[in-house]
Amino acid sequence: MGTPNPVPQSSAVLSEDAELVKVRDYLLSQDPGGKRFARVLRQTIDQLLDGENTGRYDWQDLHKTEKTHAGTLVEINLQREFRFASHMEDDTIHMDYLIEGIEVDCKYSQRKYGWMIPPEALGEICLVVWADDSKSRWSAGLLRADRAALAESEGKTKKGNRDGKFSLTRKHHGLVTWLWDDMPLKENLLLHLDEATRKAIMDAGRGTRPGQPAREKRWNGQAAVNELFSLVHHRIVDRSVVRTLARQYDYMARIRMDKGNTRARPKLRQVGIIILGQDTKHARIAKELGLPVPGSGEFVAAQVRRARPGDLKSAKIDGGEWTLADGADLAEVAPRLPGRRGQDG
Repeated sequence: MGTPNPVPQSSAVLSEDAELVKVRDYLLSQDPGGKRFARVLRQTIDQLLDGENTGRYDWQDLHKTEKTHAGTLVEINLQREFRFASHMEDDTIHMDYLIEGIEVDCKYSQRKYGWMIPPEALGEICLVVWADDSKSRWSAGLLRADRAALAESEGKTKKGNRDGKFSLTRKHHGLVTWLWDDMPLKENLLLHLDEATRKAIMDAGRGTRPGQPAREKRWNGQAAVNELFSLVHHRIVDRSVVRTLARQYDYMARIRMDKGNTRARPKLRQVGIIILGQDTKHARIAKELGLPVPGSGEFVAAQVRRARPGDLKSAKIDGGEWTLADGADLAEVAPRLPGRRGQDG
């Protein structure tokens, strides 16, 4: 996910707050590039969407109570990832975590600087986290919840809301010491596809033909997954996308080989499409063809044809040389991919 953005830190805040520096240094030592934080946030959003059971892929489709619950899930999932000492295990800890012997409260918001600081967190260090799935961005930083600073708003005393919580105004933004700011969040592919492509995939799952109104039918997860890999090429597809479209426990079976050639790999192979996964041999093929290389739980699809003299890039697959096809090429049966029998094609 890259390295932390070079965020200018407030020298005054850091020089006056040794505890905040200690917590900052510890977190950066545990996750220098923010990859673990980013993974937890992606997984937490996917957990809330629960695509396997609901078919949802858009944060806006969550119920208000589910959005409210996001902060609790972020707190719990970060604790599990980093194994912070927690108030859930030790009732002598009053805030959410104990990091390097220092109490830290975790605050999550769907809006940057939208954190609400409760009275019990005043005077404490807050780990403030923000993620926006529509922008594919996230941030995390530290804030000393100083009562006087939070109460000061354009020269007036701010009493907070009815629960006594304090919100951050624009004047308070400088109080945040960023660990990672405006970092890339792994893309929610279904959310970011163009409307026509997404509709075609969803219509395939519903069994709706073009021009026909949607009907209440049993969801066809296999048809939706097949349509996904038929239309979305040269882009990383995470297993969470397959889970959301398949809507079954063994969702990965929708890709693997089968005797009836109805699953994604064998069916699309007939029209020249290969679906590469995390296998090291697949990674070699992706690199040689110039495709994004799938990581753990990821896929990339592409239409291929037999290589010809003058082709700039090609990969040896199933004993022959193959290259990426374009719109002018006639479809031909794609080669079988290397891998474990029964899982790859």
